[in-house]
Amino acid sequence: MLSDALDVLACPLCAGALELDGRTLACALGHRFDVARQGYVSLLAAPTKFSGDSADMIAARERFLGSGHFAPLIDAVAAAAGSASAGPVVLEVGAGTGHYLAAVLDSVPDARGVGIDVSKYAARRAARCHARAASVLADVWDRLPVRDGAVDVALSVFAPRNAAELQRPLAPRGVLVVLTPTTGHLRQLVDGLGLVHVDERKSQRLDETLSGRFERLERRRVEFSMTLSHNDVEAVVAMGPSARHLDTKRRAEAIAALPEPLRVDASAEVAVYRRRDAAAGDVQPAQTRS
Repeated sequence: MLSDALDVLACPLCAGALELDGRTLACALGHRFDVARQGYVSLLAAPTKFSGDSADMIAARERFLGSGHFAPLIDAVAAAAGSASAGPVVLEVGAGTGHYLAAVLDSVPDARGVGIDVSKYAARRAARCHARAASVLADVWDRLPVRDGAVDVALSVFAPRNAAELQRPLAPRGVLVVLTPTTGHLRQLVDGLGLVHVDERKSQRLDETLSGRFERLERRRVEFSMTLSHNDVEAVVAMGPSARHLDTKRRAEAIAALPEPLRVDASAEVAVYRRRDAAAGDVQPAQTRS
């Protein structure tokens, strides 16, 4: 909950400490941010043109992740993050429904979590993902409303990455856990349904983006097959970026034409990076939206 994360969060306008005053977070300079009735708080520094995932996308993600089909991926992220520290503060940037953050908190009993997403629908869902998680609405391309060095483990799961703002909140020698799809991920659906293709150089580009601020400690591939119904296929498609580009009626017709049940491959890489404690002027800001 938010009250457990006050030593982690910062005012998005002045970077000052925040205190809970009833249903409002406030800093010493008088900046105030109301806590929504769903339990999350908006710490947007300014209006943003990015609205993030829609209500339908979040609902689809909750259905699919709740079904357990991605359990090996969730377990791999939790294992990587849990091995980093016995009782860390965990920050997930682009947290979505909070499933991955909750799994990490379950694996580390003393951990506290903060999930950040620009989608208000995601923030609403993440607010109830775990008793030790706080949910914050913020733009991941802006300065995150998190104090310098307050985080032990950062997570980026199928999400945008702003390297500078993943490094800054991390404590010295803190770690970043990144989950990215490979070209084989959902391959049976990519061509048949016109899903977004994964760049063959994705791992290389990730290393290049992070190299000035992080050193890679390990990378491993997680691959398995899933047996999906048509409803499962609809959910996994509707929760991802392809949902923004596919016509709903044509998508439904294409899914109906698929065999049922359908074997679909999942393939992703879990990489662990350690923060480089370089001087601020030694590296240049790096960002990637993919």
